[in-house]
Amino acid sequence: MTERPWRRYLGAAVAAGTMLVAAGVVGLTGGTASAATAGCGKTPTLRDGTYTVQSGGQNRSYILRLPANYSSSRAYRLVVGLHWLNGSANDVVGNGFYGLQQRAENSAIFVAPQGLDAGWANTGGRDVTLVDDILRVVENDLCVDPAQRFALGFSYGGAMSYALACARPTVFRAVAPIAGAQLSGCAGGTQPVAYFGIHGTRDSVLNISQGRSIRDTFVRANGCTAQNPPEPAQNSGTHITTAYSGCRAGYPVQWAAHDGDHVPLPTDRNASTSWVSAEVWRFFTQFGSTTPPSSPTPGPSTPGPTTPGPTTPAPETGACRATATINAWNNGLTSNITVTNTGSAAINGWALAFTLPAGQSITGGWNATYSPTSGRVTATNVGYNANLAPGASVSFGFQATHNGNSGAPSTYALNGSACTTA
Repeated sequence: MTERPWRRYLGAAVAAGTMLVAAGVVGLTGGTASAATAGCGKTPTLRDGTYTVQSGGQNRSYILRLPANYSSSRAYRLVVGLHWLNGSANDVVGNGFYGLQQRAENSAIFVAPQGLDAGWANTGGRDVTLVDDILRVVENDLCVDPAQRFALGFSYGGAMSYALACARPTVFRAVAPIAGAQLSGCAGGTQPVAYFGIHGTRDSVLNISQGRSIRDTFVRANGCTAQNPPEPAQNSGTHITTAYSGCRAGYPVQWAAHDGDHVPLPTDRNASTSWVSAEVWRFFTQFGSTTPPSSPTPGPSTPGPTTPGPTTPAPETGACRATATINAWNNGLTSNITVTNTGSAAINGWALAFTLPAGQSITGGWNATYSPTSGRVTATNVGYNANLAPGASVSFGFQATHNGNSGAPSTYALNGSACTTA
């Protein structure tokens, strides 16, 4: 995929976006979710393939991908992947739903709708209605967890995932617009939705300021503390992911800026694969398979604390397990840490201390706050992942620089008690 087509069709995308009629749409407005959809327990009739659905008086199409071991007795995540301008549903399937299908390991149902005129003008809310109609058909036949619906897309598809967050905040748990902008409208945008925006600092098609603007809609709606997140220096070949503070519990906002142009799966310098799918999948899967927090009255409220201290006794010695995976390059790395409460008591508010190898220094992170940035570091929960039931795990991570030692952290302690690493 080259850059040239995005420039050629940008004018058409912006013109189409401005034609949006910002009207309410009658359709799937599902609330904070029942236990499971109507398809649970049914023998399914849907399989992998391309399907047609009547929507707004037109025949519209979508591609469906099911887990290889699909069972109607299990409620699955559902991910809607949206294509770019002059792309197609087939393109989204071809790149594995932006890399998420492989990450899911048969834990999710994937849907790729096809836009009219290979785009997402969403005139009169027609494309939001299309997604409503697809979900109604799919969820009547397949078993979906209504608390685990997600959407993402690149460019025009990013704009459409933003439009879905605006118009269907009680349907979609989280969205991840990649290089998105205000092209498909925003009928709403006042109720919270977990939001992960990704954009290139040198985007020559949709300037990063447009990505910041749509991000800030949900910074406000989610009650987060306004800030200017750090972004990588030009020619650094890196990305920086920032988790906002002050957000309502259960409604985080993350922002990842990368030193790059208008591409769907940016790659850090000297890395062989993109970081996008791993970070988006972590963001989506932090939300448990339960009904999400009740939707509050639209509009931000006074932010609460994001890093509450422990309110339950620390776990007994050895009642936690910690593991880390490292992805290293030249003088940088990312580390993803998973800690499991192996004790018998629930933890409400956690702090995991660990020691970084000499020469490593944290530059940014996700799903936790970190202090200090080197030596003996403590990662503290953010508002939406403070609770850790017996047997439950939480994942978080960081990006760091190093001077040759790219090893994993060591000597973990959860709320003051040592963890095993086996």
